[in-house]
Amino acid sequence: MGLRVEVIGDLSDQDTGFVGERLAAEHGAELVMHDRDALGGDADFADTQLLLLLGSIRSAHDPAQRGVVEAESQIVRGRLDVGVPVLGICYGAQLLAHALGGSVHEATHAEIGWYAVESADPDLCPSGPWSQFHSDAFTPPQTARVLGTSSAGCQAFSDDSRKARALAWQFHPEVTASRFITWSRQTRDYCAAHGVDPDVLIEQAPSHEPRLREASFALTDAAVAWLLRR
Repeated sequence: MGLRVEVIGDLSDQDTGFVGERLAAEHGAELVMHDRDALGGDADFADTQLLLLLGSIRSAHDPAQRGVVEAESQIVRGRLDVGVPVLGICYGAQLLAHALGGSVHEATHAEIGWYAVESADPDLCPSGPWSQFHSDAFTPPQTARVLGTSSAGCQAFSDDSRKARALAWQFHPEVTASRFITWSRQTRDYCAAHGVDPDVLIEQAPSHEPRLREASFALTDAAVAWLLRR
């Protein structure tokens, strides 16, 4: 039987990209999608073997999102406490930090493009460069081990303080070139407001894809091995 992976994401963007591709091909995963705006408890997560939290255009520190944030946080804590590991990406990493006692805030500067990280663990947080698309940052929970940083803040952490393990990446190992291009086109004003030319991103994205696919596959394998070790 393959790995049952429950995926929480925005209804408008549930693409698991390279990470989902590797989970399915190498680990026999069945990916079950959930709209984070429709979460109302964890009844649908009873058979979960891995919980994956995707990114979002929203901010976890936005007061208007408090209800959605707390519903997802409750699911995260509940799954960890019954032995289900959790993997969070970008907004998912921020949500995971919040759920475990950390905090989320606006970053001192945005990271939009491809950035290297300062790694403390080359297996669970290789130095990259990785795709980035965010202007929020997080403070990891006190129980966490920081795996990587950048000038914008924490880039990855692990936490094994509960029955199951948790792993968070601020960067986007899952993002394909086509998805990065779509984001760049959809957020032209956002990019420009942070001093980034979206047309340059669109032009450069395809050249990064071969390297990022291979790096993402290796990172996904390392994450699965670590998360499921218990």
